[in-house]
Order: sequence, then structure tokens, then C-alpha cells
Amino acid sequence: MCGIIGISCVDSVNQQIYDDLLLLQHRGQDSAGIVTMDNYTFHLHKARGSVREAFRTRDMRKLFGNVGIGHVRYATRGAAASDEEVQPFYVNAPYGITFVHNGNLTNTHQLEQDLFKVDRRHTNSSSDTEMLLNVLATEIQSCLTGKDLSPDQLFDAVGLLHQRVQGSYAAIALIAGHGLLAFRDPCGIRPLILGQRKSEKGRDEWIVASESLVLENSGYQIVRDVNPGEAIFIDNDANLYQRQCSKNSKLIPCAFEYVYLARPDSVMNGISVYGSRLRMGDLLAKTIIQSLPKGDIDVVMPIPDSARPSAMQVAKKLGIEYREGFYKNRYVGRTFIMPGQAERKKSVRQKLNVLGTEFLGKNVLIVDDSIVRGTTSKEIVQMARLAGANKVTFTSAAPPVRYPNVYGINMPTRTELLAHGRTVDEIADLLAADHVVYQTREDLKKSIIKDSDIKDLEMSCFDGRYISGDIDEDYFIWLEKHCNS
Repeated sequence: MCGIIGISCVDSVNQQIYDDLLLLQHRGQDSAGIVTMDNYTFHLHKARGSVREAFRTRDMRKLFGNVGIGHVRYATRGAAASDEEVQPFYVNAPYGITFVHNGNLTNTHQLEQDLFKVDRRHTNSSSDTEMLLNVLATEIQSCLTGKDLSPDQLFDAVGLLHQRVQGSYAAIALIAGHGLLAFRDPCGIRPLILGQRKSEKGRDEWIVASESLVLENSGYQIVRDVNPGEAIFIDNDANLYQRQCSKNSKLIPCAFEYVYLARPDSVMNGISVYGSRLRMGDLLAKTIIQSLPKGDIDVVMPIPDSARPSAMQVAKKLGIEYREGFYKNRYVGRTFIMPGQAERKKSVRQKLNVLGTEFLGKNVLIVDDSIVRGTTSKEIVQMARLAGANKVTFTSAAPPVRYPNVYGINMPTRTELLAHGRTVDEIADLLAADHVVYQTREDLKKSIIKDSDIKDLEMSCFDGRYISGDIDEDYFIWLEKHCNS
């Protein structure tokens, strides 16, 4: 999971990208980067840490130009990002291309061999983003037929990329002297949204970003989501070109975006994230009623912030008092996306504090958005008991996470996942909770796609079904070896 943004406007773009990356900070705190384009010249700054840590005034002053891209990142392979893996990436041919990417490729082992032996290209990191950039550069080179680069040639190149690459990817590139290219994988697993506004001089200005809140905050009108398999090109005169570049595209977005990753004030694929979380609470309440003894709950409490809408609806449906017993320190990063188990465990008590009077002598039902490794959940149950809770029931607005996610979320190995190979009773014992209740897969799907045209969701971490079709036991063995090396 990362946050990406691309902007083509009339005036200097550096401050706008910086401000918009702050709005996407929840999607990654590992590193941040911005590159701007001034005619044929790129201006780049990137560094480890959050946006505010990565950029100083002196860095911003060097980012000239009215077209640019930005990125915030979190590592998906357990360890923090190295300096070599901080985005944006760059290749100097053809023309010069800078590149940002949100997602995860699943055929990197084959791509690595092909890039070196067939394409004669070299990568400087283990990042699949750098591989994706080099595939794009190779295919653009192969499609060049004249003296200049046309939108159709670019779209042909993206079509060839779709044939070579497997996995999830929403990507934005700057091509020196030409403009901005954005494209999305044929299943639309990771989000990408297009927006437009008019400058004071009446010229079109364009933006593509991971979440709609960025567009709305910057005064852009949402045009639409970039379609699965589609590419969009915005040239230096702000003309927009678009084409479907995949013969087998079908929208199957990631369910976990709605559960946890996205901000609640975003709309993705025409679906309100906040609305879907409210419906998760409605349907979770139904399962709670069926699973727990009557009178076993005194108060309902959320784990802030992403579980709050679901918890409010659970309390409403159960007719039980809703209380805020956990308070969040907003200067500590999201524990789920912190690299390394030790860092997550250490940060839980820094991140959350309890108000003891809300727990003392009460049977507490805690609502969280999901339970992944269980590190945070176990600490929270212990905190509730130390605050004087009589009974602690832990509930999840998402189903059990039993399988690795290979499409860009940090759930890489089966052994790390609390629910893998365990029953709900065994999970309750490990968390030291009196009861554990999960959302059902069917209800999660209903809560997200209700009243939309979407027929399917990427839910592999819940159901083990990998829509790219290239994931087997050999892949998991390779992945676990790679992650632990």
C-alpha cells in the first residue's frame, strides 16, 4: 500500500504535491518523494520518513516546473525501505522517465531474468517498482516508429506491459519533454482517480491520485476512476488522451481498501468508504447477536480511528451504549503499516491510552477494523483488563485474515497471520479475550458492493482466491524464503 499523485497545472506544482502527499500520509510513512518536470529537465527529491521529515524548504525550492508526481510508501516485505527503494524511480532512456507505483507485482522472479537477459536492462534495487518502470521503458522503446512519441505509441506500450506483468499496479510516470502517463492494472486492484479543474486563465488542470479526498481538497472536480487496464496521457499543453489497453479488463478492487487502508472521506470506484464501514457495523451486529449470550455486553468501544463508523453502528443495532475508552496519539504512525513485529508491539501503548473509568467493572465489546498478526489486538485486550474490565469481547469488522496478501499489503507470510490454521476459539485464547467475533466474508462483500455495479472483490487474504491466477504453493514457498532472507 502506497499513495501516489500526479499533477499537470499552469503554475508551479511543488507546493501542491507536498500538500496533497500530507493528505495521503496514512497510506505510508516509510518514505516520501517528489519529482517535477521543467521542459526536458527533472527535479527530484526523496528521502526516508514521513512527508514533513523528508522535505525542507531548501528541497522544495529546487523543485521547478508545472508538472510533477509524488509518492508516500510503506514497505510490503517486513523490513523498512532502504534508500535505494525510495520512490520516484528514474531511467534515462527513452527520453527519460520518472515513475511512482502503488501495488505489488507477483511475477518479479521471471521479470528480473527477462529484464537482464532479454531487455538488457539493469536494476539497482530489489523493488518491483523499478522493474515495472524498466518494463515500461523497454516497451515504449519498442513502439517508437517515428521521430516523436505519440499517445497511441504510449498506449501500445502499456498494452504490451499488461501482457508481461502480473499483480497489482496503479502507476504514474513523467516522460521528459512530453507529459504525464497514468495507468491501472487490468483488475483495478489498487485505486486511481482522475480529476479536473480550470485555472484562472481558463486552461485545464489535471490530477490523478490514489484517493478522492485529495482531489476535493485541492479544488478539483472528480471526473471518474481510471478504468482497469486503461491508460491516460496528459501532454504538455494539458490535452488529455485515454485508451483501454487491456483485452481482459474487469474491475475487482481490493476489499481491504474499504476495511482499513483508505480514509473514510474518500470515494473509491463509486463507493463511499465511510458508507461501507457503516454497513460493516450493521452486518457485524447481526453476527454478534447470533454469537454472544444475551446481556454479556455493557458498552461498545471502537479502536480509533478506522473502526469508529462500524462500532457506532454495532452499538446502535444492539441498543447498547457507545463509549470512547481508547484515545489515540496522532503523532504515532499506524501500527499495521509499521515494518517489523517488534516495532508494532512497541508502538501500541504509545499510540493508545485508556480511560480507566470507562472500563472498570464493565463487560466491554471492542470493535476493530481487522485482526492481522494479533500483536495490537492482544495488547489492547490486556490494556482493557488492566483498566478493570470485567469481560472483554473482541470483534473484527473484517473476516479472519487467513492467507497472505500478495497485491501490496504487508501480509506476506502465512506464519505471521494470527488466523492462519486456527479456529476462532483458539484465536480468543491467544488474545486472552472472553469472546472473539468476526464479520463473515459474505457480509463484508455485501457491505462494500451494495448499490454498486461491482460484482467481485479482491479478498484473497480472507478467502485464499488470487484473481491474477499465478499464485501457487511454489510461490508461497519462494515468498516466505524471500521475506525471511
